[in-house]
Amino acid sequence: MTHHDLRHSPLESVHEEAGATFTEFAGWRMPVRYTSDRDEHRAVRTGAGIFDLSHMGEIRFSGPQAGAALDHALSGNLSGLATGRAKYTLLLTEEGGILDDMVVYHLADDDYLAVVNAANREVDLAELTTRSAGFDAEVVDESADTALIAVQGPRAAAIVVQTMAQSNLDPEELAALRYYRCCAGRFEGDPVLIARTGYTGEDGFELYLPAGTASRMWRALTATGDLTPCGLACRDTLRLEAGMPLYGHELTTSTRPSQAGLGRVVSFTKSDDFVGRRALEGRDASGDRVLVGLAGEGRRAARAGYWVLDADGTTVGEVTSGVLSPTLGHPVAMAYVDPGLAGTGTALSVDVRGTPIAFTVVPLPFYHRS
Repeated sequence: MTHHDLRHSPLESVHEEAGATFTEFAGWRMPVRYTSDRDEHRAVRTGAGIFDLSHMGEIRFSGPQAGAALDHALSGNLSGLATGRAKYTLLLTEEGGILDDMVVYHLADDDYLAVVNAANREVDLAELTTRSAGFDAEVVDESADTALIAVQGPRAAAIVVQTMAQSNLDPEELAALRYYRCCAGRFEGDPVLIARTGYTGEDGFELYLPAGTASRMWRALTATGDLTPCGLACRDTLRLEAGMPLYGHELTTSTRPSQAGLGRVVSFTKSDDFVGRRALEGRDASGDRVLVGLAGEGRRAARAGYWVLDADGTTVGEVTSGVLSPTLGHPVAMAYVDPGLAGTGTALSVDVRGTPIAFTVVPLPFYHRS
């Protein structure tokens, strides 16, 4: 795919000015790093980093039966979600596999926003539209008109509150916004949805705003100082340390929610039937491989696709994501392993290019913010 075939962020010129290195990601030309992956990662853990996530998809549900449509389409109880709150949920296949994971915001009465992964946007849109067909609800893809900026890290709240000081929002109320809550404000007259959500394991905010406003918002945020531009590379290492799944790695159409430790986000108590329910309800999952955390010693990382071995050298699982943790200083990985070997403290090894390297099963997440 050539440079001209890719989709472009409304912030692309800002990234070019900052000297970003770009990569192709899900059909987009996006910044992978500005300086070094390690420096950007550490900036988020110790101060604050700013990310362009405008490649993500935004799909709006509105109408009298928008909540009911979402209940049918997704695994969670969205109609019961209070206004101003967000919920992590799953789009399942009829067979109970995972088509995508997403966050849904309840913006106002009969008005919801689903934020989906860039690579799955078209599939998600088609599925969500089809599944909503029998409901009095309108499904609109707002992705092309929406920019998304994330500010993550211990100093994120102070920076966002300072930047939004000239908005119609009360600074104290914005600072007090709780995790997985959102509020609507205005920035220089333009609407912005401010959500206390993120994908790094740190405190932070995600700001949804018109694409034409993105550059002004980015510059206003970075003008506060001590805010490091961060690329997609460190976003991946941050989410891995935080034990957060990535679609295409920990989550696939062959993965059941319970395998990934996401059984809690499937609501069997909601009154509406939902796609995938019949395949999952009452299913014997006792033999399914389950997702675990692995911690190793030394410097050799276990990468996605590497085999997990037991003490006899028998293959008992597969790594889905792995890295030499910038924060912890040792290799960490997530892997699906046979259920009998998923207990904390179990000694396993990973075949790293022909050499078995010792790893131990540890609880997820690897990193907890202080």
